[in-house]
Amino acid sequence: MSNRFQWIVVAAVLGALGALLVVGAVVSSGVGLVGPGEPAPGFRAVNVKTGDVAALSDYRDQVVLLNIWATWCKPCELEMPSMQRLYAQLGPEGLRVVAISIDTDPPDKVREWVEARGLSFDILQDRSGRIQGTYQTTGVPESFVIDGSGLIVKKQIGAWEWDQPAALAFFRRLLRAQADRSSTGE
Repeated sequence: MSNRFQWIVVAAVLGALGALLVVGAVVSSGVGLVGPGEPAPGFRAVNVKTGDVAALSDYRDQVVLLNIWATWCKPCELEMPSMQRLYAQLGPEGLRVVAISIDTDPPDKVREWVEARGLSFDILQDRSGRIQGTYQTTGVPESFVIDGSGLIVKKQIGAWEWDQPAALAFFRRLLRAQADRSSTGE
């Protein structure tokens, strides 16, 4: 075996061991990975319109599009109109759109940004940025679709067109399932 091949094998073994250590640390710490099939972690953030503190529990038994964003993020700004159109179409059917800003500016600056763009869904702010750790995001925008039972059913990294036909059909299925659960008392 050549010397170079031996070092490649050693590097591969060390990389695999490192990955196992990271996975083991996550599992043993009790912190699970945040993603589809997992319960949505709780959060608390300030509603920039009212100043009230909002929490995930405020949206219990509802289908939620949770978006983590910032005013300085161009992809975030680009996807906001599609989120507004989605909310305009499916908000009356029960869809909640909740966008949590990680801006460190005062809430009135975020509110001005939101009002200038005519956004009417819930805009919250977490100036500490704690939401990013809670939801294990890699940047902004990052979104999570949460069903009425509190499970994450979709994770979207990066901007997306939320009102495209496939997305509308997806949300309508979730809303129907939630309505069925509610009518049967589940």
